[in-house]
Amino acid sequence: MKEVKLPFKKEVLQTLRAGDEVLLSGVVFTARDQVHKILFHKIRADQKKKTIPTFPFPVSGQTFYYSGPTPPPPGRVIGSAGPTTSSRLDRYTPLLLKYGLKGMLGKGERNAEVRLAIKKYSAVYFVTYGGCGALLASHIKEAKIVAFPELGPEAVWRLVIRDFPAVVAIDSKGRVFP
Repeated sequence: MKEVKLPFKKEVLQTLRAGDEVLLSGVVFTARDQVHKILFHKIRADQKKKTIPTFPFPVSGQTFYYSGPTPPPPGRVIGSAGPTTSSRLDRYTPLLLKYGLKGMLGKGERNAEVRLAIKKYSAVYFVTYGGCGALLASHIKEAKIVAFPELGPEAVWRLVIRDFPAVVAIDSKGRVFP
């Protein structure tokens, strides 16, 4: 297994190949449907005003984990934190990649437009195990809501992960696994 530090440097991102098994460590931000929709509409509004979009948390160079963690039980950093189906976010993903998103972590396939955008913007899509939210939460060492707390489980969490298991499903050259 390859160990990958997040956020990753361009040189590291380019060494990843579709099918590589990885252990991710570092910072990721959770982002699900509502967050993607908000960011998408903000970018569109800023484009109309011809201003550079700003975000309430880092997007450029970062990795989004498509997850809606449950509240932490006593003595734990976070509750269950499994991946959600990534294809639900496909309509928003190319624009976020254009604005610097470099990694995505979820489950399931992505559409052709997303695969082309991943290649165009030199990003990577990781998949992890569905149905294992409690196990995956054991790899989360710190968790803090950093944006949109009013969205409840879809709020943006800043997670510090260690040895989080994943597989490169689409690499920066657009190659797909399997």
